Amino acid sequence: MKLARAAHLDTSDFQVFAAPAKTDEWCVAGGCVFADWRPADLIGKARQAFANGWLGLENFGHATLVAVAPVEARRHAALAESLAAHFVAHYGAPDRRSALPAPEPELAFMAELCTGHADDTLLSVQRELTETGVRERFRVIGG
Repeated sequence: MKLARAAHLDTSDFQVFAAPAKTDEWCVAGGCVFADWRPADLIGKARQAFANGWLGLENFGHATLVAVAPVEARRHAALAESLAAHFVAHYGAPDRRSALPAPEPELAFMAELCTGHADDTLLSVQRELTETGVRERFRVIGG
């Protein structure tokens, strides 16, 4: 199975995001973070995270680019645990057990985005807020 890690080609993520993901940190698209956002929320560095940020699964910062990489099943399970704990701490999930099913669709979607791409292929995301919710587009940069 493949997922993707934060990739930094320069230092721009460290200026544009309030909390940048660490280089090589596993990431997911993270659109779920913005599910209830409104236009008034789209200001400053938060707007940049919304518009172009992948969600890191260690420090829960953002990255502009991710690179496709193989992931071991054991690491995949640990990423699900980490995301579940984040849902409890920041998004109102009542407890870890209740939150544990929620990361699987996020991880499965990320795996789907990475399927068929060579290792180190770079991916970017663009989001916009529409009348019907968040719209995401994904782009292959290289590979």
